[in-house]
Amino acid sequence: MIFSIFGLVMLGLLIFFLVLIARALLKYIYTKDIREERSTVKKSLGEAIKAHRARCKMSQEFVAEAVGVSRQAVSKWELGTSEPSTSNLLALAKLFGISAEELLREVQ
Repeated sequence: MIFSIFGLVMLGLLIFFLVLIARALLKYIYTKDIREERSTVKKSLGEAIKAHRARCKMSQEFVAEAVGVSRQAVSKWELGTSEPSTSNLLALAKLFGISAEELLREVQ
């Protein structure tokens, strides 16, 4: 009898945890659109620069030479440890074939 009560308690706990896991998975699945939207909205200037550089299939070295800075400067911009000057921002936008306004509009 003790074993049967213990077994029922364990079975109840197992069912309880399975229900919690199922609810968590369903919530995760249904919030996929929200998570994707947040990941696109929260974009730093560095991420925007890196995305456009990748879209244009340019290396950091190529961008650096075209803008007139070092490759390390481009790397720092993309990592967010420094920001490009206004003149460099305009040069980047021109290089990527977009306006500086469009580039900055992506940043949140």
